[in-house]
Amino acid sequence: MPTDAPDTMPFDAILLVSFGGPEGPEDVMPFLENVTRGKPVPRERLLAVAEHYQHFGGKSPINDHCRELITALRAELNAHGVTLPIYWGNRNWHPLLPDTLRSMERDGVRRALAIFTSAFSSYSGCRQYQENIAAARAEVGAHAPRVEKVRPFYNHPGFLGAVVERTREALSTLDAEQRAQAHVLFTAHSIPTAMAATCAYEAQLQEAAAFVAEAVGVASHEVVYQSRSGPPQVPWLEPDVCDHLEVLAARGVGPVVVVPIGFLSDHVEVLWDLDEEARVKAEALGLRFVRAGTVGTHPSFVAALRELVEEGLGRVAAPRFVGAGPALPAQCAPGCCAYSPQRPPAAAR
Repeated sequence: MPTDAPDTMPFDAILLVSFGGPEGPEDVMPFLENVTRGKPVPRERLLAVAEHYQHFGGKSPINDHCRELITALRAELNAHGVTLPIYWGNRNWHPLLPDTLRSMERDGVRRALAIFTSAFSSYSGCRQYQENIAAARAEVGAHAPRVEKVRPFYNHPGFLGAVVERTREALSTLDAEQRAQAHVLFTAHSIPTAMAATCAYEAQLQEAAAFVAEAVGVASHEVVYQSRSGPPQVPWLEPDVCDHLEVLAARGVGPVVVVPIGFLSDHVEVLWDLDEEARVKAEALGLRFVRAGTVGTHPSFVAALRELVEEGLGRVAAPRFVGAGPALPAQCAPGCCAYSPQRPPAAAR
């Protein structure tokens, strides 16, 4: 097993940790088999999800997003005097975490600060990544780098500031009368209710959505969910965005602006579940549908990540946050977001 370095050892690298995605048509099924390995997922379900990827040429945008984010973050860190190398490892597709940790070990990295591509606290968005890192370290061996993480950043003003601007951009496509009538749906990945019971995922989403809605001046908003992947007999968070569009149409609600606040990039779940399925559903119901962009490499978000790194390096005296707070600690309490999944906790991204 890896030997942990003392707490006094300085960080000598940054590690971006993400979900991973196929880079071409030939990668799609092996990727999905990685995601679902050891889980009783019917073959027909894999084939159905594979078609979503093939609709976009068999490539997920998530890996390119990670590359773009690394480029933007490196420039931002360099501009503020932080010159640590940035590595990148995925849970489900290349570059896989064990391979990345081996590269880091060969480069002499001993202690790295990790950024997860998830702003909110949950098993699949935080604790599972920590388990992935622990498994990768065990695979690499005694000299594997030690890896710690930055805090969850759902209430960091830089992250939420970027969501505010993306929402304003979407609202700006409506005329004044439509903006006054707009109903904003903040979407996030649904998770099993059993998982939600062990974390603050729902509360964090509600708090973040309320902050953005107030900042952009919309009178009507709700949090809804998308992309559930579990069997129908297992309860997941609701309402589903497509189901809720039917409710809104029955109410005679005005234009619907969908803000994927739970996602950092326009990957396949955003492109398929919102731009294809939800948009088609809205159009069939006669609803005007506008989808806001994700934060991507928005300068405010990239600056927030740089600030989180500086927090980890001890260069920030007081972590910033908005709302009721507080800024969550980087080190999770024992049992935080604990969950024993019996089914896939999240669909392929």
